[in-house]
Amino acid sequence: MVKLFQEINLEPFLLSFKLALTTTVVLFLIALPLAWYLSQTKSNAKPFLEAITALPIVLPPSVLGFYILVALSQNSPIGVFFEKYFDLKLVFSFPGLVVASALYSFPFMLQPLQGGFESLNKNMLEASYVAGKSKIQTIFKVALPNIKPALLTAIIVTFAHTVGEFGVVLMVGGSIPGETKVASVAIYEMVETMDYKSAHIYSALMLIISFVVLFSVYIFNRHHNNRIGLHT
Repeated sequence: MVKLFQEINLEPFLLSFKLALTTTVVLFLIALPLAWYLSQTKSNAKPFLEAITALPIVLPPSVLGFYILVALSQNSPIGVFFEKYFDLKLVFSFPGLVVASALYSFPFMLQPLQGGFESLNKNMLEASYVAGKSKIQTIFKVALPNIKPALLTAIIVTFAHTVGEFGVVLMVGGSIPGETKVASVAIYEMVETMDYKSAHIYSALMLIISFVVLFSVYIFNRHHNNRIGLHT
């Protein structure tokens, strides 16, 4: 067993975790205010915004990856801007993977947060405003502490979903060792070269990691719901 793990190149896994962690942090900062807005607004634009943000769930990864590739290419205004002012190429680079992953995993962060905010007792929020707290204080001191299961689900599922990405990251990042070659891409290449032994090992590790992550979420939510039941 020890010899088996010594043969494993952990670089793709470490890169996958780095990408997932970076994407999760970026998405939390972006999705939090939008989730709050969508949970509180009665605007007619709400269904349109919800449909737009949910598109990555139903779009084939190849379609989304293609449009992201076009949008970030050196011939696009975005690509030209970042290369000119930041000397940064977004295609076939780690920063480009972060952008692509953030777009692909966005609904997995947004929807649980929005659902959590919508489930809050409105009287609790009104009491916070009456007490003189601002919207930002209400979000961080009242809302977030009371939607822990939704918050944990958003963070963990976004992280796990990013670790398991394949189509989008392959189209936007390619397979550059140490830069864009994440675990899912490494497994794909192993299957292509008929290295089934390594593919089995990598796939088994991904399966175990995914199961442990989801199992932890369900256990936490179960304990949290039981605790609430004891106090009601």
